[in-house]
Amino acid sequence: MNRTKLALTLSLMLFLAACSQGEKTSNQAGANTGKQASSTNDQAVSTKTPPADVVKASADPVEVKAGASAEANVKLTVASGYHINANPASFDYLIPTALQLQPGPDITADAPVYPASVTKQFKFSPQPLKVYEGDVSIKVNLKAGSKAQKGEQKVAAHVRVQPCDEESCYPPRTIETTIPVTVK
Repeated sequence: MNRTKLALTLSLMLFLAACSQGEKTSNQAGANTGKQASSTNDQAVSTKTPPADVVKASADPVEVKAGASAEANVKLTVASGYHINANPASFDYLIPTALQLQPGPDITADAPVYPASVTKQFKFSPQPLKVYEGDVSIKVNLKAGSKAQKGEQKVAAHVRVQPCDEESCYPPRTIETTIPVTVK
C-alpha cells in the first residue's frame, strides 16, 4: 500500500472514530433528555462539500538571466474558516501541502521551501495541528540553463492540498497554476 493510500485510510479511520464517539455522546444525551439526538449526529458526520475555490493558487512572473537563478513564489489563498495541513504535516497520516513543478528543458527547479505554520486545536483532532491559513507563499528557486532560449516560458505548478474546516477534513485536491518565467 503506498503512502498516500495509507494516509487516506488512517485519516478515514480517525474521522470515523471521532464520528462514532460523537454519536455515542449524542445518543447518551438524547436518552437523558428523552429527545432524539439525530440533529447532533448530523453535525458530527459532515455531508457538506467545501467550495471548489476554497484554496486558490497563483504565481508572480519571474525574470531570470540565462545561466542564473531566481526565486519564484507560489501563493496560496485559503478561504476564511478553512485551513490546509502544513508541510511537513503534524503526523504521518495527514496529507501535507505539496508543490510539484514541471519545468521545461531550459529551466530546472530546486526543492520547494514551505512557509512557517501555525499550530491550532480543532474539534476533530485530539492534538493541535500545524496548518496554513489565509495567504501563504511557497518559495522555489528556478534555474535557467546557460543556453536557455530567451523569452517567455511557463512552468506548470501542481499544489496538493487537503482543505479542512473547524470540524472535519475533506478529500484532497490538486490545484493547478503556472509560473510565468522570462529568460533574459
